[in-house]
Amino acid sequence: MRDILSDLEAGKQLSDPDPTRRAQIQMRTPLPKRFYKDASIAPSDNGFAVHLDGKPVRTPGKALLALPSEKAAALVASEFEAQEEVIDPVTMPVLRLANTAIDGVAADTQAVLEDILRFASSDLLCYRADGPQGLVDRQNTHWDPVIDWARASLGARFELAEGVIHVEQPRESIAVLGAHLARRNDPFRLAALHVMTSITGSALLALAVEQGDLAAEAAWTAAHVDEDWQIDHWGQDSEAVARRAFRKRDMLAAVALLEALDNPA
Repeated sequence: MRDILSDLEAGKQLSDPDPTRRAQIQMRTPLPKRFYKDASIAPSDNGFAVHLDGKPVRTPGKALLALPSEKAAALVASEFEAQEEVIDPVTMPVLRLANTAIDGVAADTQAVLEDILRFASSDLLCYRADGPQGLVDRQNTHWDPVIDWARASLGARFELAEGVIHVEQPRESIAVLGAHLARRNDPFRLAALHVMTSITGSALLALAVEQGDLAAEAAWTAAHVDEDWQIDHWGQDSEAVARRAFRKRDMLAAVALLEALDNPA
């Protein structure tokens, strides 16, 4: 299912799920020139379709590129409008999410749900450092509120561990998350949740953001506590900065899509 969830773009241009690798592939591949004047949206049987010069856009799988809400479709149309001389799919994360949802996730929502649950069973927030104390304090500050949220809002209790030794999570907690996700089996929502989970390493962070109980920036910061600690002490190179920027753009696109689904008007 990971192959299906990797970006289903035209040809093989963007087949790698790593955003930095995608950019490297893209730089070696000639980009198509912008061939349209206007991007717009129009009602369709499946919601709202994206049009270029009045003609409907198709996904790489030849399905109609239609999103459930007008606001969600407008996000994709705006990405097309933002293209200048060439069309660069790397800069169109909502389009990539929509293509993945339509051509991949819709075919097997259960597999995507189960993949998110696999992340939850070894969630980032459950594995704590035993030192130094400054890092321990940062983890507690950013992670404990989300663990508490899962218990209070979802009824899911998670066990914590020091280091990387695997800790078995209560089956009841994973089942609760499974039931929660089953009520969110819309392909677009699941695609967005999966992207957020993959980028952060935490299903709990993704679900808290989707519920509106955690801001996207707070989730991003929480997901990078360990990395930021290392940066503070050792710095980072330009490639790491670029990789992080790509990942953040993809995550914020997923959040924007969720917000557009929840607030369609």
